[in-house]
Amino acid sequence: MRCYTWNVNGIRAVAKKNLLPWSVLGDGDVICLQETKAQVEQLDPALAAPEGWHSFWHSAAKPGYSSVAIISRIKPDEVVAGIGDEQFDCEGRVLAARYGTLVVISAYFPNSREAGLRLPYKLAFCARLEAYLAEWRAKGCEVLLMGDYNIAHQPIDLARPKDNAKNAGFLPDERAWMTRYLGLGYHDVFREANPDLVGAYTWWTAWGGARDRNVGWRIDLGTVSPGLLGRVQGSQIHPEILGSDHCPVSVELA
Repeated sequence: MRCYTWNVNGIRAVAKKNLLPWSVLGDGDVICLQETKAQVEQLDPALAAPEGWHSFWHSAAKPGYSSVAIISRIKPDEVVAGIGDEQFDCEGRVLAARYGTLVVISAYFPNSREAGLRLPYKLAFCARLEAYLAEWRAKGCEVLLMGDYNIAHQPIDLARPKDNAKNAGFLPDERAWMTRYLGLGYHDVFREANPDLVGAYTWWTAWGGARDRNVGWRIDLGTVSPGLLGRVQGSQIHPEILGSDHCPVSVELA
C-alpha cells in the first residue's frame, strides 16, 4: 500500500500545468493533498471526482485558502473531516480515511508566520491533533499521519539552520512539540531510515533559484504510530516531481 503526501499549492494550479496528482503519482494507492485552495463545488467534475478513484475533500470556509483532500484507489470504510474543533476545522486542515484498523490522515499544519505571529494557534492545533490521534488509537486503530507539518525538526532538516533560527517553521517551540510528539512513540520513518542524509528537502522558496540549488527544508512528512512501524517498507522524497513549491513524499506499507 503506497501512500503519498503532496502540498500542491493549489489543485487548479497543478491541473493547469497538466500535473494532476493521480496522474503523476499513478502508482499510489492513497494520495493525501494539502493546500488544495479550493472548495469542491468550484472544481470541474473531472477534477473533483477523478475516474477510477474515490475522492474526498475538506475545504476551508474561506475560498482559495488552505484545504486538504484524500484521493484513494481503495474505498475507505470511513472518512472523517476535521478534528472536532471549529477554530481549526473552519480552515480545512485535517481529513482522515479509515481502512479497517488503519487510518491515513492528510494534515496541513498552520504556518506560525513571521515573528511567530500565529505560533499560539499552531501549538494549539498541534495539541488538539495529538489528542485526535490518541482518540483513533483508543479505538484500536493505527495511524499514518501524512502532510505538511510546517516544521523542520532538526538542523539536518533544512539547508541553512543558523540563518533560520528565528524563522517560522524552525522556532524552538515548534521543534519542541515535534520532539514531544516523537517521544510519544510516533516515528518519522524517512529520517529513521536515513539518519545522516543531508540535502533531503521537500520545500523550496520560489526566490533565488532555491530549488535548483537545493536550498530547502524538509517539512512534509509521514509519521506512524508505534504499532504500524513493523508494516513500513520504505519512505521516499520525490524532488523530481514538479508543479508545486513542495514535492511529494511516499510511505509504503505492507
